Amino acid sequence: MTAEPLSDATSNEPVSYTRQSDSWRTESDAVGSETALTASTVDPDVTTDLLGGLTIETSEDIEVPPRLIDQVIGQERARDVVTKAAQQRRHVMMIGSPGTGKSMLSKAMAELLPKESVQDVLVYHNPNDGNKPKVRTVPSGNGKRIIEAHKAEARKAGQFRSFLMWGLIFVVLGYSILVAGELLLGILAAGILFLMFRYGSRRRSGLIPNLLVSTDSESTAPFVDATGSHAGALLGDVRHDPYQSGGLETPSHDRVEAGGIHKANKGVLFVDEINTLDLRSQQHLLTAMQEREFSITGQSERSSGAMVKTEPVPTDFVLVAAGNLDAMANIHPALRSRIKGYGYEVYMEDTVEDTPEMRQKYARFVAQEVAKDDRLPPFTREAIAEVVLEAQRRAGRKGQLTVEFRTLGGLVRVAGDVARSEDATVTTRDHVLQAKRRARSIEQQIADDYIERRKDYDIAMADGSVVGRVNGLAVMGEDSGIVLPVMAEVTPSQGPGSVIATGKLQDIAREAVQNVSAIIKKHSGTTLHGRDVHIQFVQAGQGGVDGDSASVTIATAVISALEGIGVDQSTAMTGSLSVRGDVLPVGGITHKIEAAAKAGMSTVIIPAANAQDVMVEAEYREMVDIVPVSHISEVLAHALDGEPETDSLVARLAEFTDTVFDGVGRGGSPSPQ
Repeated sequence: MTAEPLSDATSNEPVSYTRQSDSWRTESDAVGSETALTASTVDPDVTTDLLGGLTIETSEDIEVPPRLIDQVIGQERARDVVTKAAQQRRHVMMIGSPGTGKSMLSKAMAELLPKESVQDVLVYHNPNDGNKPKVRTVPSGNGKRIIEAHKAEARKAGQFRSFLMWGLIFVVLGYSILVAGELLLGILAAGILFLMFRYGSRRRSGLIPNLLVSTDSESTAPFVDATGSHAGALLGDVRHDPYQSGGLETPSHDRVEAGGIHKANKGVLFVDEINTLDLRSQQHLLTAMQEREFSITGQSERSSGAMVKTEPVPTDFVLVAAGNLDAMANIHPALRSRIKGYGYEVYMEDTVEDTPEMRQKYARFVAQEVAKDDRLPPFTREAIAEVVLEAQRRAGRKGQLTVEFRTLGGLVRVAGDVARSEDATVTTRDHVLQAKRRARSIEQQIADDYIERRKDYDIAMADGSVVGRVNGLAVMGEDSGIVLPVMAEVTPSQGPGSVIATGKLQDIAREAVQNVSAIIKKHSGTTLHGRDVHIQFVQAGQGGVDGDSASVTIATAVISALEGIGVDQSTAMTGSLSVRGDVLPVGGITHKIEAAAKAGMSTVIIPAANAQDVMVEAEYREMVDIVPVSHISEVLAHALDGEPETDSLVARLAEFTDTVFDGVGRGGSPSPQ
């Protein structure tokens, strides 16, 4: 999505967004004294530019690159790092949001590593010490042949021993019956011979080596996903043996199990959510990386396998550690130092610039998902364009596309499933629109249900005028907007007066209330001495309120209560607020506007800097007027009822705070968080 900045966010000229090919442009039409944003319906036939100029009929016309590294979209920096790391066999740490391509890049790295150096690993019985099995590495594919050769030799030896055993048994039985005349003694002697031969045969068959790691079926260098692995699965283990003596025990080398670090030898070991590994496992992982070999022993102290420890097993892998930003706090410092000193760290992008070339790649992404699933009908050009449009919406920023492809791929698969359920030969735009309704997140379903319940109990108000009550807007999760009323009340105080807020406020929200307090004290013509200002976030829920996007809402509610001027309940608002009264941008603007529309609001006040980020769904575009503002005085002018009182208040506020400025905001305003 691209958009031109508003030329004058505080003028009386209304502003509207109209879709023209690949951009949202600004138009000015005189509509009284209101400043509003509306968005016209997207023409489903205008899809050429949404596809970056591709001339296709369906996704079948798009060629999918055979290599995974060439299928990666929107992570150019990470792709370059992975390519270099594969060439030099360097470790990589990828930090970023889920679904941005970390595992795909790791698999692509395995394809780039040389296959020729891959090895099989065998474990042999140690005749000198049964608890210290020997380890041998052989070229890929030779392991199975060696095992088969040992088994063939064991079969031949077993046949000879069986022939010899039965021959001796017949001789003993014949002698005892025909010569000695002692049948019972002959049967006893024959039984002893049978047990002796069987015991010896069992011990000899236990000398066949154990194929610990087999790589002959690998078409590329090994790729092992060790995400969430416990210590045994990651580091290797030795199975417990309930029969530990008497000739019934399993040889120790036969009980050895390879871990992820051993299976990834000469390949890639991928560990997502690296911070979930306990520190002991991280320390052992570091040792395996440094020494490039790691012995296998029993991981349970009470297991008989704890007595077994093999010779060192090769662990010459490339580690790709991944996680969210909060994972950095729980990574072992030495492990991170090893990665940083002998590899690369890369932060994954959340969005990518919206260009025609990138839109072509997003069209290819749809083709890739259809090809991977192998059960979805091909997508029409219009259906692909709707997916690209959704990528614009989910980016939440002008001129950007989201790179959280996991959720976007989920939309593609749901749309394909809808088409299959209708026995359609292709997936159309209507199928994608149905999928968007069906594939709502849990947070969105909760938010929609919450809005409906509030309608039933008259908690939400969409008309009339109420003093000290404002319809604020918030976001649940990442893609779910909700209307969150804020109420303010002024009461006598026995002390100097204070601002008291309730609703399980988190740190950022409490700081926002403090900033609002500064504005209130500055604008008020009378002192707050002897008065308390109570602020309540109505039904904020167990999670409480986090973030500062309710600052504008709080300020409006408190000023309304102080001045005794009603607030128009058909208006909802969102925005951060500086201590000087500037309205600053916030995140989730599109989802908040849609929530206001669902709740029956007719006007939504947003920061002017966010006007370019509006990507409202077609069904909500005609339901609300969007008013961009840059200063708290503009918010009050639109939200408060009673023109004489409001005009006086706005003028007084502007005088106390600062001169109302033009444009979309002062330089240096922070990006929405």
